[in-house]
Amino acid sequence: MNKRHTFNGSIGFVLAAAGSAVGLGNIWRFPYLAAKGGGGLFVAVYIILALTFGFSLLTAEIAIGRKTRQSPLTAYSSLKKGWKFLGILSCLVPIIIFPYYCVIGGWVLKYLIVFITGKGNAAAADGYFSGFITSQWEPIIMFAIFLLAVAFIIFRGVNKGIEASSKIIMPALVVLVLAISIFSLTLTHTETITEETPVEAQATAEDAAASDAALATETLPQESSESTDSSANTTQIQQKTVTRTGLQGLGVYLIPNFDGLTVKDFFAILMNAMGQLFYSLSIAMGIMIAYGSYVSDDSNLVQSINRIEIFDTAVAILAGVMIIPAVYTFMGNEGMKAGPGLMFVVLPKVFSSMGIIGNLIGALFFIMVLFAALSSAVSVMEAIVSSLMDEFHISRTKALNLEGILGLIAGIIVCLGYNILYFEYKLPSGDIGQVLDIMDYVSNNILMPIVAIVTCIFVGYVIKTKTITDEITKNGEGFSRKIVFEVMIKFIAPALLFILFLKSAGIVTII
Repeated sequence: MNKRHTFNGSIGFVLAAAGSAVGLGNIWRFPYLAAKGGGGLFVAVYIILALTFGFSLLTAEIAIGRKTRQSPLTAYSSLKKGWKFLGILSCLVPIIIFPYYCVIGGWVLKYLIVFITGKGNAAAADGYFSGFITSQWEPIIMFAIFLLAVAFIIFRGVNKGIEASSKIIMPALVVLVLAISIFSLTLTHTETITEETPVEAQATAEDAAASDAALATETLPQESSESTDSSANTTQIQQKTVTRTGLQGLGVYLIPNFDGLTVKDFFAILMNAMGQLFYSLSIAMGIMIAYGSYVSDDSNLVQSINRIEIFDTAVAILAGVMIIPAVYTFMGNEGMKAGPGLMFVVLPKVFSSMGIIGNLIGALFFIMVLFAALSSAVSVMEAIVSSLMDEFHISRTKALNLEGILGLIAGIIVCLGYNILYFEYKLPSGDIGQVLDIMDYVSNNILMPIVAIVTCIFVGYVIKTKTITDEITKNGEGFSRKIVFEVMIKFIAPALLFILFLKSAGIVTII
């Protein structure tokens, strides 16, 4: 076996790890969860959890990777015999995620091509997205192109592939995120809306009695007539001009909204923020163990983890700044209720509303999303490839070919799940799902919480937290959040994760 490669420096590791963390989960999922979770309230809860819960799991996984120099499939058992099952569960997550993630990457590529070719208005039409994903060949072609791009980066290896691509993709992504965010805040849109207003609401205090008497006089003789539309006498059609701005949308996003907030609502926000952290920080997927195994012994892990946290959280919040003000400006509060269809259904309509510049902004947006999707897909595939290399002692090329073939077959099945293999299955959450939705549910709602819970038990009570703290401070680094790490891993995180698992599995419905 060849000597295990390492990142050339801490910057390469941070950019690669941040590239894994900054994926579709940040740009696609974070904004709509914030929109439905009380805006700034969700953001505040997320930041607190990122600095405690997310930080603890991220630290544990990276430290395990560097200490063992192993991939997720073999790392746990190398620390403690009998724990191979945790490695298998951890490796199953990226195996399930990779095919459908590449399918979604193909969707992003399709929309990028549409906007680059100046056909953004077509993407804004009703039924465009469903028409695309239900077609038989085009989604498969786009998926295959995206898969090949990811495989090429993995083929190039740790330094020439993952690290080199991250040093190009991540700075470009940050520039695009900042540029689109600033543009989104400058938007202004004026439109005329029609409202039906009760006549009583329009009456002044002085003439209220007279109006009521007149209304009664006019309507009473006609009450027996079925042909009379009495609503015409009680409502008034009004047109008014409304102007919305990106800065107002920013307020909707960042200012906490406590209107009608219940304890159940707060727990829902808490659980959504926890679930989002799995996407945002790439934890419980084995990815950070794989990347940690490529970090040199003299690297400052504490500093690197802090940078990954800051990078990821900043991009997640900026994703909301990019999207929510723009959607609010052109579609108001209704546009905020779009859910997962925000990126492929609502945003094209927003870009179309911008006029001539819409194609340019749409193209820049989907370039940025493509960069994010690529960097994350690379990390997911690397977790699988490195596991195959360590478990079966095969070359990178052989492991890549094996995973590439499996991923291609599974991805094609996902694509066909919207046409010839279409079916409907009711998930425990109550949602109706197809192939992609089932894979997403199993990986993210079942396996990831289980992996995270068992990892907490493994670190907190089997190998002990001292094993991790010794690893990340072995060069004399300070660890200011040591107590936070130990308390979260041993007590708080397992409890929260158990609740999340019960809720995700549909077992607990009261929160």
